[in-house]
Amino acid sequence: MSGGSTPGGGRPSRRWLKAVIVSLLIAIPAGYLVISAIQSRNGGEDKAAAASAKGLEAGYPTRVQRRIYDVPVPPYSKKVAFYETNSWKVSSLYVQFVTDRDGLDSFLHRIGTGRSALDKGKVTITGDQAKKVGWQVGEAGHDWAGMELKQKDPQPKLRITVKFDNPAHPKVYVVSTVTP
Repeated sequence: MSGGSTPGGGRPSRRWLKAVIVSLLIAIPAGYLVISAIQSRNGGEDKAAAASAKGLEAGYPTRVQRRIYDVPVPPYSKKVAFYETNSWKVSSLYVQFVTDRDGLDSFLHRIGTGRSALDKGKVTITGDQAKKVGWQVGEAGHDWAGMELKQKDPQPKLRITVKFDNPAHPKVYVVSTVTP
């Protein structure tokens, strides 16, 4: 008999080759799934950290953002900046701007309220919300006023705090929260 033939005269059995191929067909996709899961988990954490590190973005929010979150920033406002957060449970838009008296009145009117709804000395933006974007609302020695505008779902809930240190040009801070 020659060195590679089988007793029946056919090809030699290569069970080891079949075993290697089957194990590779199982191991490669399983390894890919494990690596993909690790990257996906780390990617979400990295994105959240990068987003929070970015902070406020100078400029007006898009028209769509202003409409969804019900934040009609008055025209000709100065020092406008915004930051948006999104999750499965809640989405928020943080907006700050400096306007004049008419601009503040226009803003409040467009969201369905007026200056009389602002409670003098009240800061409605929470410490956690302020910390998220680096706001220092509620500091002593400033003239604050604020209000909460709670609306029926799916309308956003607005927390508005105004700094009246310069009454001719109040600085407005808004956190608008939408719960889908």
